[in-house]
Formats: sequence, structure tokens, C-alpha cells
Amino acid sequence: MSTALAIGAVSAVLRNVLDNGLIDAVLAVGSPVKVTAKAPDLIKLDDPQEAPQLNLFLYRVSRNPAYHNMDLPAVDSGGRRLTNPPLAVDLHYLLTAYAREDLHAEILLGYGMHLLHERPFLDRAAIRKALELSPLDPTVLPGPFQAPANAGLADQFETLKITWEPLDFDGMSKIWSAVQKNYRPSAAYQVSVVLIQGVAPAVDPLPVLTRRLAVEPSLVAPLPAVDSATAPDGTDIAELGETITLHGHHLAGTAAKVTLGHRLLPAPHEITVGANTSATELTFTLPAAESAGQIWPAGVWQVSVTLIPQGEARPRSTAATALLLAPRPAAPLVVRDPTTKRVSVQVDVTPQVRPEQTVTVALGSGQATVGFRTLPTGQVDAEFAPIPAGSATLRLRVDGVDSRFVDHSGPAPVFRADRQVTVP
Repeated sequence: MSTALAIGAVSAVLRNVLDNGLIDAVLAVGSPVKVTAKAPDLIKLDDPQEAPQLNLFLYRVSRNPAYHNMDLPAVDSGGRRLTNPPLAVDLHYLLTAYAREDLHAEILLGYGMHLLHERPFLDRAAIRKALELSPLDPTVLPGPFQAPANAGLADQFETLKITWEPLDFDGMSKIWSAVQKNYRPSAAYQVSVVLIQGVAPAVDPLPVLTRRLAVEPSLVAPLPAVDSATAPDGTDIAELGETITLHGHHLAGTAAKVTLGHRLLPAPHEITVGANTSATELTFTLPAAESAGQIWPAGVWQVSVTLIPQGEARPRSTAATALLLAPRPAAPLVVRDPTTKRVSVQVDVTPQVRPEQTVTVALGSGQATVGFRTLPTGQVDAEFAPIPAGSATLRLRVDGVDSRFVDHSGPAPVFRADRQVTVP
């Protein structure tokens, strides 16, 4: 594979090939020919003593489609690098002739195109020889790129193919318009493919030494799994301090722990359960309140279980299921402005709401969005358009999760009495 110097090395090799081959052109144009590899806007034409010149300009770098589709995927679901595919690129050059005398530019372009036609690929020996004769200045290069001198270009397993790339009038005019210089006789070429080695650390798993196969007469997968999470009232909406029940299968085992992740947490929380005897259920208790070093924001949580199943020696982890942690409103204060008739509500909320969370307050069928906050707060304020006086159900919604306002303990669900407020 090549190093990051490979693109510059290709230009240096092509320049050397043209420079060596244009010796015969001296007789045709009557003076030495200079070969350069620079942008056309850097070439000075105002010097009457300037020798005829052939310039090689790298005007585009494109992705090589064949190598781009190899070694996929490059990362796993956890973001770890699995493979190190090379950066595979094709180089597109513009070969341009400059001269002051009649026909000299056409002659130079013909010599240059003939040289590249006779050399459809760059062999390894030519690459090494060209770069040794015209070495890159080592003082401007990082240490790892100072050796080998050929930047690894001669050692990549794909040879470099040189192909004439005919451009129509539209394509050629776009290039010269982009460089903002007057058009000169030109021909376009493609060099393929340059493979620049990836150097990011990758994961290379060790092979499995022992395989254990077992047959279980069931359509249920023989691995621990969590299907759902429920609060004491049987719903999937929980509050802090409650005992949560996880439902699934193959949950019996030892060293069980519950992992709870939230989008606002840099790392998930872990709750140790220990031994669990039930194969279909596992229970754990949420903390009653937030602490200084551990936040429990309302919203959607991802819950999974890690345990050592019965009859096994190593722990296994389940896939995650959703748990909705609801905000708990308290001490609501409802006030109506006597002039505008608008209603304002101030309510305490547990757990605290964070600046990144979206919070709404609802009274009956009316809803208002809580304004932006710069710090976590345990109290929110909202203002409603004029709404009818009387009893109304108070609801808080944080990141799409509503506070509990329905009682499921009876034969039929009813609105909770402690969530009713009086609108003056």
C-alpha cells in the first residue's frame, strides 16, 4: 500500500517520464523543453525568453468505484473499527503545451501524448527510478513519510494504469473556466488506481476455540431476552421510587444487573440485582430521588439485563427494551390574570427537567409549552390562553412522556383525583 504521499509521487513520476522522453522534441522546437506539474494560473507567459513548456496539472481526484465497495462494513454497531480499507482514488490530469512559436505547442502536445500512449502503465522499476532521481524534499515531510523514498507507490499490489480520457468541448471549457486562464492545447488523462493505506486501529477478533451446540425443543430462542417493562400499575409508565418488572424468558441466573441508558447520560446507570430465580421475570427498584452524582431525567430509557444463565459460566446480555419514566407534578399554582383572562400555571416537577428537554403543561384540553431553560430546574411555568373556569386535569409532558393522570387500579380507568386542579 501507498502512504499519503502517493498522489504527489504519481505526479512526480509522470513528470519524470515526460521529461526523459522529450529529449527528441528539442530538435523539433529548437530549444530545451521544460516539464512542470503545477496549476495553469501559476505559469508565467510574459517572459519572452521563456522556453517551451509542457505542464501536467492534477485537476480532479475521484473515488475508485471498485475498491470503494470492498471491505464493508468498516465499523460495527458499537463504532469499533473492523477493517482498514485503503483510500482508493483515481487521478485526473490535464496535459497542456505552452510555446510562443507557431506550431511548437502542437508539436509538444503530440510528443507528450505519444509518450503516454506508449506507456499505458507505470511499472515498479520506473516508479523507483523516477523518485530516486527526483526525490521529494525530506525536510518538509513528517518522519514516517521520509522512507521509503517512493512513498510505497511501487509496492502497492495494483499497478498504475494511464488512460486517455477524452473530454468534449463542454468538459474542457469548464476546466479552463475554473482556472481562469486562456485556453491552451490540452489532453486529459486518468491514472488508476492509487491505494493509500488506512492506519486507524482495527479490531481483529480471536477465533472461537470451542463450539457448544445444543438443541432445545422450543420456538423461543434459548438466550436471555427482555420483551417489556411494566410499573406496579401494569403500564409501561414508571415513576422514581417504584419497583419495575421486566418480562421475558431465560432470565434465571446469577450476577444479574440492569443497565439503564438515556440520551442525556454519558454512560448508562447500572442497578445490581444478584441472583434471579424466575425465568420469565426480573424486578428492580428505581431510586426514590436524584442524587448529586446521578441524574434520572424523565423520558424514554433503554433497559437491558446482563446475567450468567443457569448452567453457563459466562455472562450474557439481552437486547434493550423501552421504559418510560414519567415526571411527577406537585404543588400546582393556577392563577388567572383579571385583565387578559389568561391562565398561568406554576408546578413543581420530579425529576428535574434539563435544558435539552422539551416540556409542555396541559390543563384539560389546553396545552402550553414551557420556555427555554439554561439550568436544570424542579419548577416549571406555563401560560395558557383564556380557558373555562372549573376543574381540569393537570398533565406534564417531558420528552414525549406524560405524567400519570389515569388510575388503573379499579375495574375501569378513571382520571386521578390528585391530578385535578381548579381553574379560577
